[in-house]
Amino acid sequence: MKTKDKSKTSVNDKKWLKQIGGDKGKVKSKQNKDKANYSKEYKIFVRRSIWKKAIIIAIQVGLLVLLISLWEVLAKTGRINVFITSSPTRIWNTIKDLFDSGTLFHHIGVTLYEALLGFFIATIAGTIIAMILWWNETIRKVLDPYIVVLNSLPKIALGPILIVWVGIGTESIVAMAVLIMIVITIISMLNAFTACDENKIMLMRSMRANKFQVLYKLIIPNAFCDFISVLKINVGLTWVGTIMGEYLASRAGLGYLIVYGGQVFKLDLVMASTVILCILAALMYFIVAFFEKRAYKHREK
Repeated sequence: MKTKDKSKTSVNDKKWLKQIGGDKGKVKSKQNKDKANYSKEYKIFVRRSIWKKAIIIAIQVGLLVLLISLWEVLAKTGRINVFITSSPTRIWNTIKDLFDSGTLFHHIGVTLYEALLGFFIATIAGTIIAMILWWNETIRKVLDPYIVVLNSLPKIALGPILIVWVGIGTESIVAMAVLIMIVITIISMLNAFTACDENKIMLMRSMRANKFQVLYKLIIPNAFCDFISVLKINVGLTWVGTIMGEYLASRAGLGYLIVYGGQVFKLDLVMASTVILCILAALMYFIVAFFEKRAYKHREK
């Protein structure tokens, strides 16, 4: 009896797989027919848009190569003072020396850890605080002037206080990065929450939705685009806060290398650290942009 059951299930499985394969084939054939039914004008438009993107990328890469080449030529011919401006070759040699000494990835890792930690803490905490302020109007009105004052306050002025309160090291650097980002996150997300259409809120309340359901089903999805914008803003601010914190109190990291290079007049080290910072910031931005595209595609589905 068991063998018969197995044979029956296997036959059913085969039929099911054939049916799925047939359905997939039908979907693919429909997609191919839809592509074939596109007008010539639409196909020309798609080709032009692809070529336009390719041309823009080529121009961007070509401009970067041109600037680096011009910089190197001016340095080699003595038109500029390499002691002050350095050169691409000297920067590359400095990075290579750091790699050979085994300290390059150590300094990159320290700064990257501090930047990511501050980024996630400020983004998550700022969004939660914005939700609380949206939830309770009384608290929002009480704290509104304090948030405005804290936003206008130069955060570097709090550096010595942070060192005394938190101590020298990673804690004070992360605290500085969080201070710079969290106020912007609170203000941006709170504006996004309060900008939701009142008619939609009234509609949900008319259907007996409680406040949590309004927040979860309407307010948060409506603020999705603003949240992505906050992430992009925080990508830049997290590096500003991290390097600023490393200026004040650090024993390792790219900010430490910049301060040390400026003190001993090793401007090649300063320029090399700055180039690495630019690369890390660009990579972080592209990662956020990648997740933004994936999130938009998921929402469309």
